[in-house]
Amino acid sequence: MIAPEMLDTSRDHAPAPTEEPRGCLFALSQPPLMIFLAVIGCLLLSAAVHDLFLL
Repeated sequence: MIAPEMLDTSRDHAPAPTEEPRGCLFALSQPPLMIFLAVIGCLLLSAAVHDLFLL
């Protein structure tokens, strides 16, 4: 048998906030992370160019 407290569907608590959680795209839009990724990309690019054309 179902207990009466299980049938209570009233909303006594505040509803969940409508603001969506920030995800990966928000993290990628941060300037320090973009600078770090640009530096790593430049290092990889310079290493690839060195291997292709100077060795």
